[in-house]
Amino acid sequence: MDRPAPVAHPIHELLARRWSPRAFDARPVEPEKLRILLEAARWAPSSFNEQPWSYLLATREEAEGFARMLECLVEGNRLWAKEAPVLMLAVASLRFARNAKENRHAFHDVGLATENLAVQATAMGLFVHQMAGILPERAREVFAIPEGHEAATGIALGYPGDPASLPEKLRAAEAAPRTRKPLEAFVFSGRWGSVAPVVRS
Repeated sequence: MDRPAPVAHPIHELLARRWSPRAFDARPVEPEKLRILLEAARWAPSSFNEQPWSYLLATREEAEGFARMLECLVEGNRLWAKEAPVLMLAVASLRFARNAKENRHAFHDVGLATENLAVQATAMGLFVHQMAGILPERAREVFAIPEGHEAATGIALGYPGDPASLPEKLRAAEAAPRTRKPLEAFVFSGRWGSVAPVVRS
């Protein structure tokens, strides 16, 4: 399960090692380790230090809560996420607590918190797979998420498992080369689309 990114420039090994597997071992994640991951999320930066993130969490030991969490995933994600020992939903608070105005940075900040969690997990030999394929309105119904809050992403978390345990189609995706756009595709200077000199090959 060690699949370091083929980086163009040297980056910290935790960032290079972080990736999103679908194959998870059945081994439970120790509660103390979960607390450490959530502490890492807690210390993410946010606009006005608003900390607009909340997490709904269920482990496979909590059969009822885990089943309800699975209900909030699209079918394609349920196929493999049901084997993860921990499932979570990251939820964004869409208005500032300080003045009730719209927080247009809320989803950005929830992403920062969850990336903190993911990098901390990598440091501890755990892996995180975030899922855009969730059912936000089902999550609202199942978990009584209040108005003004929205489920942003699903999270599967655990120790790495055997890719051979996945359905064939997913097995191929697990072994596919890791790729990213080159810097020239998204770092601009002067005007949109004009490649910044610092990243020109």
